[in-house]
Amino acid sequence: MSKGKALLLAVAILFGVTNALAQSQPAMRIRGAITGFDGHELQVETRSGTALKMSVTDETKISVLSPLKMSAIKQGSFVGVTAVRQGPGTSLLAREVHLFPEELRGTGEGHRDWDLEPGSTMTNANVDAIVDTNNGKELTLVYKGGSQKIIVTKGVPIITFKPADQSLLKAGAQVFIITQQAADGSLTAQRIQVGKDNMKPPM
Repeated sequence: MSKGKALLLAVAILFGVTNALAQSQPAMRIRGAITGFDGHELQVETRSGTALKMSVTDETKISVLSPLKMSAIKQGSFVGVTAVRQGPGTSLLAREVHLFPEELRGTGEGHRDWDLEPGSTMTNANVDAIVDTNNGKELTLVYKGGSQKIIVTKGVPIITFKPADQSLLKAGAQVFIITQQAADGSLTAQRIQVGKDNMKPPM
């Protein structure tokens, strides 16, 4: 093989590896407060005190979070619940419940690990049953391939979200952001959820 062909082959392999790495970069979840926004670049201080910058594009989905009462959660609702288990064999306890608007029914359906705190999970599913307990309400959540029972105690945040725009991206606003990290480390916001009246997004 000539040196020229070998060089082209090496470049092609490197390009393929770089593309594969870029496509495999996992999404990052960021929780914190906005410190600045110039219409393109969003600056955020995370809850741990880290300063981050990320791009906001026309494709970035922005929504505003609004509080609800538990009575808004009904049989047949499609919800997301962050929960933790206090120990082996114990019930899952909700840290928050968010009610999906009907047009977002099915979003992220399933049960998975979450990063709100050690041992936390996220379950996006249909509410199959609601039962009163001494501690609050027990939700039976059913999704494709499984189900979970989760206790929602009194005082657990219940929220929903509505479409919003960049006018909410003001310094001091509390946000939950899902970003995509490129191979070079730069971040692009895919979804931004802003707490209404400075509410801290609970998820």
